[in-house]
Amino acid sequence: MAEFSAWDRDEARRIVGGLVHLEGATLPLLHALQEEFGYIDAEAVPLISEALNLSRAEVHGTISFYHDFRAEPPPRRVVKLCRAEACQALGCEDLVAHLAQAGGIAVDHASPDSPVAVETVYCLGNCALGPSALVDGELIGRVDAARLLALCETQPGSRGQR
Repeated sequence: MAEFSAWDRDEARRIVGGLVHLEGATLPLLHALQEEFGYIDAEAVPLISEALNLSRAEVHGTISFYHDFRAEPPPRRVVKLCRAEACQALGCEDLVAHLAQAGGIAVDHASPDSPVAVETVYCLGNCALGPSALVDGELIGRVDAARLLALCETQPGSRGQR
């Protein structure tokens, strides 16, 4: 799992300053901040707003529109489970039921202090090897219930600091 720096306003200003010249800089800025810190801190909104001459509402709207942007530090482990048609045909909905029943893990409803978040995605491009999951950025095919539950229980390095 990627480890992230603690939120640092000065580092965020440096990142924003380095990308502000790009045409359509909002998304590259947000991606760069999330890559560095693991999330987009609320303090980043006025920084970006000022740098790009956008309203805070426009910046916040962009953050909230795209599901991959986080407003809080991520859990230690993120599992993205494909629930598109090909993976449905190969049993992904049974995996969701197994996670809830055997592991007490709700898909798309992780609490902020949970060590794992299981999120729905619609196609990981691994249809021939479904059901598929993306675990901390690593694509895994032919996931069965036991393997998925084990992946959710695995505790990678500590959350937060790099």
